[in-house]
Amino acid sequence: MKMTFRWFGSDDDSVTLEQIKQIPGVNGIVGALFDIPVGEVWPLERIMALKKEIQEKGLSLEVIESVNVHEDIKLGLPTRDRYIANYIETMRNLSTVGVKVICYNFMPVFDWTRSDLAKPLPDGSTALAYEKSKIETIDPIVLVNRMEGASEGFSMPGWEPERLKTIKHLFELYKDVTEEDLFDHLQYFLEKIIPVAEACDIKMAIHPDDPPWSVFGLPRIVTNKANLERITKLVDSPYNGLTICTGSLGANPKNDLVDIMRTFSERNRVPFAHIRNIKIYENGDFEETAHRSEEGSQDIYGIVKALHDTNFSGYVRPDHGRKIWGEVARPGYGLYDRALGAMYLLGLWDSLERMRASDLAREKSTLS
Repeated sequence: MKMTFRWFGSDDDSVTLEQIKQIPGVNGIVGALFDIPVGEVWPLERIMALKKEIQEKGLSLEVIESVNVHEDIKLGLPTRDRYIANYIETMRNLSTVGVKVICYNFMPVFDWTRSDLAKPLPDGSTALAYEKSKIETIDPIVLVNRMEGASEGFSMPGWEPERLKTIKHLFELYKDVTEEDLFDHLQYFLEKIIPVAEACDIKMAIHPDDPPWSVFGLPRIVTNKANLERITKLVDSPYNGLTICTGSLGANPKNDLVDIMRTFSERNRVPFAHIRNIKIYENGDFEETAHRSEEGSQDIYGIVKALHDTNFSGYVRPDHGRKIWGEVARPGYGLYDRALGAMYLLGLWDSLERMRASDLAREKSTLS
């Protein structure tokens, strides 16, 4: 397991590379070029400059999150081929600098949805939260404005103002798009890019919908085990992989995260995992918590054990953290709680490694 940490760049992150380097066991950065408009080619010189900046701090850049997919591709419009060609050129540029995984999503319009970016928790921390009744009754445009106002001055990937200013038009375009249409459009996209991924040795890893159900009537398909099975078969290649995000899939209590992680890790279809905990309420609300299993509704120990049992050698990052100790940071992406999360996940992994070594030594002793 390779532990990584998401970073938004020296101009738009409260966390520095120097700080990340001091987290024991974290050796890699999950990065991106966030100022490149969706659908445009990422210039090779910009990618090389990002890698150089990260390497100079003793860290690696092998995972990119995200090369966002243009809405025309998701909609299946005639213009999609131009954007797919640009996507492929970006993939080739990323492979030039040694990138091994690209995390992306296929969510229409919204990358992720929350009703609150700083819900106060009983311990005094704040966290991202989803209140179902608020989302079901709010106008999407009002939500967009609220997100921008609560962002602490940081950019919000997935909620780019230049894209969402056309939100009314986007909703009109998606009016007649069904889940089956979205599956067809994803298959078309994968059939174009996976041969390139194979040639470039880059694992594509689709991220689940967050949350894993329809929001504002928009179709969503990366929501459960059955759909993950279907997606991996759209183009049956180990380079057509999954980002298993425990917080996204876990918002639906019907999703057995331990089983999902074990199933797809055994098949070598999980090049990347986002691990975080959430607390789910009976009415469908949820809030993000500290990573420790006991803090929320997810069996984080069981999830990590499923990876360990299947000899997982891919990349992991501690996902969203609470804001604690008075930190001013991008919602969900402060330093302190994510660093605590990384240490918890590594502690579980270290314990599982020691137990395995002890079991092997015991077996060897018995045989001798």
